[in-house]
Amino acid sequence: MYDARYEKLADVLVNHSTKIKEGENALIEAIDIPEEMVIALIRKIRQAGGKPHVTIKQNRVQRELIRETDAQTMQNIASVESFRMEKMQVYFGLRGSNNISELSDIPSEKMHLYEEHWLKPVHFKIRVPKTKWCVLRWPTPSMAQQARRSTEAFEQFYFDVCTLDYSKMQKASARLKDLMEKTDRVHIKGPGTDLKFSIKNIPAIPCFGSHNIPDGEVFTAPVKDSINGTIHYTADTIYQGTVFSNISLRFENGKVVEATANNSEKLNTILNTDEGARYVGEFAIGFNPYITEPMLDILFDEKIAGSFHFTPGQAYDDADNGNRSNIHWDMVCIQTPQYGGGEIWFDDVMIRKDGVFVVPELEGLNPENLR
Repeated sequence: MYDARYEKLADVLVNHSTKIKEGENALIEAIDIPEEMVIALIRKIRQAGGKPHVTIKQNRVQRELIRETDAQTMQNIASVESFRMEKMQVYFGLRGSNNISELSDIPSEKMHLYEEHWLKPVHFKIRVPKTKWCVLRWPTPSMAQQARRSTEAFEQFYFDVCTLDYSKMQKASARLKDLMEKTDRVHIKGPGTDLKFSIKNIPAIPCFGSHNIPDGEVFTAPVKDSINGTIHYTADTIYQGTVFSNISLRFENGKVVEATANNSEKLNTILNTDEGARYVGEFAIGFNPYITEPMLDILFDEKIAGSFHFTPGQAYDDADNGNRSNIHWDMVCIQTPQYGGGEIWFDDVMIRKDGVFVVPELEGLNPENLR
């Protein structure tokens, strides 16, 4: 059934997020997505002069594929997907989920085979550094349930958030980028959190709808061995199909030396995936004005106004601190008053308190100025 909101979202993806040019190959990877949205995106790609390619996947099928796999099978699949990805200039990841826990019972050793032999070569080595890419979730009844909203109300929220004026956000986020790139020492304080690290000489990247929809963050990375102290994450998180809450990490010279949560055993199993999983590859500040509460979907949760995320695992090439891992786990700490508040300091100057930017050059990123 035709829905004008699909066409509007497809327009944002093609003409704002990726700015498709004549003759560019664009891959749509659609996972549990309505056919009508895929068709709307195909048509917008063609209108812009691009050449659409499509692959359709389902999470239940992915689970079965990985659940009893072996390294050779993962390598074979990756070789096919790598061949295709190398020919793409643009990638769209449209990811729905009818069950957020669909992958939760995949054995950790099998998930590691998938990450090492499929995810890493196709996405981390080709898609991320070599294409114009944009990834988004799709509003499903299970997502509405996570967000504690009716299906209809959540769908309307989703399309409002995903089609906001990202050009306005682009202008405001440039000032935070400039400040972060001038900063050496970061100090974050809050309930259960007293964390110090450096971001000196690492680029800061503003995100305003070019790679994720919804969007609203500026990210960089900490100097790998500079992190000391503790952090308590105030938002629940889901990773590899398991929900984690009350995660606390203690760092010494960049490395996680103690990690606890509601499921400390599985948390530590994931952090033991490889050497880089206990080091941090990303530090980012979120400011999407319409996203105010976590909903166990990281593409939304990491953009929460008044939040930051501090990510164990792989660093991005464009804000690289040298950390390498098969893990990239965006854990979110919300610092608004209802989550206990908190402060972010840059070089002994407080730049945000209780989720609100308090220095004049950053006030444009506060919610009332971005709506």
